[in-house]
Amino acid sequence: MSGLLIAAPSSGSGKTTVTLGLLRALARRGVDVTPGKAGPDYIDPAFHAIACGRTCLNYDPWAMRPELLAFQAAGDGPLVIEAMMGLFDGAADHTGSPASLARLLGLSVVLVVDCARLSHSVGAMVRGFLSHDPHVTIAGIILNKVGSARHEAMLLAGLSGLATPILGIIRQDRLLGLPERHLGLVLAQEIEGIEAFMNHAADVVAETCDLETLARLAARAGGAGRRPDRFVPPPGAHVAIARDEAFAFTYPHLLDGWRAQGARFSFFSPLADEAPDGAADAVFLPGGYPELHAGRVAAAEIFRNAMTEAAAAGKVIYGECGGYMTLGETLVDAAGSEWPMLGLLPLTTSFATRKRHLGYRRVTALAGPFAGLRLNAHEFHYSTVVREGQAERLFEAEDAAGEVVGLAGLARENVSGSYMHLIDLAQAAA
Repeated sequence: MSGLLIAAPSSGSGKTTVTLGLLRALARRGVDVTPGKAGPDYIDPAFHAIACGRTCLNYDPWAMRPELLAFQAAGDGPLVIEAMMGLFDGAADHTGSPASLARLLGLSVVLVVDCARLSHSVGAMVRGFLSHDPHVTIAGIILNKVGSARHEAMLLAGLSGLATPILGIIRQDRLLGLPERHLGLVLAQEIEGIEAFMNHAADVVAETCDLETLARLAARAGGAGRRPDRFVPPPGAHVAIARDEAFAFTYPHLLDGWRAQGARFSFFSPLADEAPDGAADAVFLPGGYPELHAGRVAAAEIFRNAMTEAAAAGKVIYGECGGYMTLGETLVDAAGSEWPMLGLLPLTTSFATRKRHLGYRRVTALAGPFAGLRLNAHEFHYSTVVREGQAERLFEAEDAAGEVVGLAGLARENVSGSYMHLIDLAQAAA
């Protein structure tokens, strides 16, 4: 395997901006570049897809099996994967870092260094990363957020004698920032002027970075990979999937796995008060931001009635995170207003009191469409459970370190859901 991993010493160094600029710059040159995102991220892949016009797959070195990662990474043309967190940062069990992904797939690493508060000490930092793991190839450095010519000279002095090439020097630029919201970056389609931002980032990267070398590092050997023998099973033969601003978080690899097993899909928008396809035998409500659209969800009578009818007809209904909250009885938004949801599970959730829940989970399904399976998942939400009524528990969960988290989610006959975002069958990569 081969390809390029855009990594950094820590979060906030500018990986996303550099990756977007590189993807758009290569795409503008006619290069058919494939984007990727390391870790359990839903937001950045949408930006990547806009940057180069290609679907961005997740590469999660903790939650995805090595054979699935290798299958996704195979192919022709350049592969550019954006890392998560710092290069050697992993899960609670010390595995699953971007570095482990680079080792597994044979990726070349380019390290993006935030230089805003560094001068000569940049040399010590970079040399530490270069020598930390001899099995990880750091093929180049990009200096980001450089303040001035004088600042640049001090940085270059600190890096003098370095054998690893500096492939770019990007100056501080307020136009390269992306807005944030309570769960991270805003959805890509919500940003006014997103195309202007992408083009500006591409201009900056093209003018300040060595595009030819970056494209060469991103090149893959080519050829099709071996499809894994097993995937997470689909909840039905025809799955109706909610898709709009409130239900935007689906992993492409999960849907690809369902499709590989013969499932077909239809899509509908609860915010547009659409009903799921009546021919579907399963309905999937993925995660997203229903708390920001609670009033519209509550007012969507066609959607509500169709979901009630689907449940009564015995169709499989499954919700993740925001979808799980929507399956409940009520949702309390950040202002304290209480909104009626679908009432298919005995659950009330609230954003009025926020508490972050974050981490990898290994779950055993006790009920629902995945009953009996052991799966890897990720949990990330700020809402809290106010009330749970009588129902079966959906999952038994552990964290990445193997510590028992407890029982999670609810199941009532053919309706189930939890805060867990399912990623893959449980067999962690190195």
